[in-house]
Amino acid sequence: MRIAVPRETAPGERRVALVPDSVARLRKSGHEVVVEPGAGAAAGFTDDAYAAAGATVAAGGVGEADLVARVQAPSPEDAGRLRSGSALVAFLNPGANAPLLALLAGRGVSAFAMELVPRTTKAQSMDALSSQATVAGYKAVLLGASALPRFLPMLTTAAGTVPPAKAFVIGAGVAGLQAIATARRLGAVVSAFDVRPVVREQVQSLGASFVEAEAVTADAEGQGGYARELGEEQQRRVADAVGRHIRDMDLVITTAQIPGRPAPRIVTDAMLAGMRPGSVVVDLAADSGGNTEGTVAGQTVERHGVLLMGPVNLPATLPYHASQMYSRNVQTFIEYAAKDGAFTFTADDPIAGPMCVVHGGAVRSGS
Repeated sequence: MRIAVPRETAPGERRVALVPDSVARLRKSGHEVVVEPGAGAAAGFTDDAYAAAGATVAAGGVGEADLVARVQAPSPEDAGRLRSGSALVAFLNPGANAPLLALLAGRGVSAFAMELVPRTTKAQSMDALSSQATVAGYKAVLLGASALPRFLPMLTTAAGTVPPAKAFVIGAGVAGLQAIATARRLGAVVSAFDVRPVVREQVQSLGASFVEAEAVTADAEGQGGYARELGEEQQRRVADAVGRHIRDMDLVITTAQIPGRPAPRIVTDAMLAGMRPGSVVVDLAADSGGNTEGTVAGQTVERHGVLLMGPVNLPATLPYHASQMYSRNVQTFIEYAAKDGAFTFTADDPIAGPMCVVHGGAVRSGS
C-alpha cells in the first residue's frame, strides 16, 4: 500500500502524522511511504531521517496514494488532490466540518476521524485524543506556572520560607490527570474535582486531594468513560462545590469536555471575582466554548485581576513528542486496517466502523 505524509497546512500546526520510526515499521510491513519535503521539519524530523527510515521524500505523493495520513483536516485545496478510492486518516472534527466531508464524499474518498477511535481495550494504542490530551495537560501547567507571579514549590531560602502555591484541576480525564501529575512534580499543593466518582482513586494516587460535591454520582459517567452532561440541580451543586474551593487557589486548570457538545461552563465570572489578584486560570476547553466565563480562544485576558488563558492546540507547541505519540496511534490503526497489503473497511468493524465518517461516496450518519 502506498502511504503519503504531506506537510500540515493549518496555521500554527507543527506536528507531523508519521515520524521516521513509524515509517520504518510500516516499511517492514511492506508498505511504501512517500513524505513531502519538510513535512517533519517543524517537529524536529529531517528529510534525511525519513530517507534513512526507508521513505521516499518527494512532492506530489498525495495524488497517487492509497492512504493519506495527516494531523489536521485538509483544506479544500488539499482535499481536492486526493484520488478517488483513497483513504484519509486525520483529526477531522466531523461535527463542524460538513462541507469538507461532503467534498470528500464527492471525490470518493473514505475518511477516518482519529478523534472517533473507540475507547476500548483493543483500540487503546490508537487513541489519539488521549495521547494528545497528555501533552495538553502537561503544557497547561507550564503555561500557568510561567504566568504566575509566584513560585509553585515551597522554597526555603536565606530570605525566609516561601509556601507552595495551590493548584486546582477541574476534570480528571487524561489531560486533567497529567496536569495533576505535572503540578505535583513542580511542587504545588494540588486538588482536583470531577463529577465521576470512579476517578477519585486516580486523583489521590497522584498525591492530590479530591474535592467532594453532592453532584458526584455513578451516573455522571457516560459512554467511553467521558463525563455525562449534568442536570440543572446537579450543575448547581457542582457550582457550589467549585465556588467554595476555587477562591483560595493560585492556579486553576480546567479540562472538562463532553464529546459532541459545547464544554460545560463551570467557573463563573463571580468565581473569578472571588479569587486572589494574580491568580491564573488555564482553560483547556477554550476551543469548544470554554469551562470559564470570559474565556477567549487563543487569547489571554484579565478579569478581576485574574489572568484567564485560553490556549488552543497545545500539542502543536510540543511537536516532537506529540508527533511521536500521534504517529504511533496512526501507525497502529494502519496496521490494524491494512489486510493483505491493502486498506480494507467494513461497516461492522468495531474500530474502523465508528471512525469512518465518509465512505462509498456518502457522509456516514452519526458523524
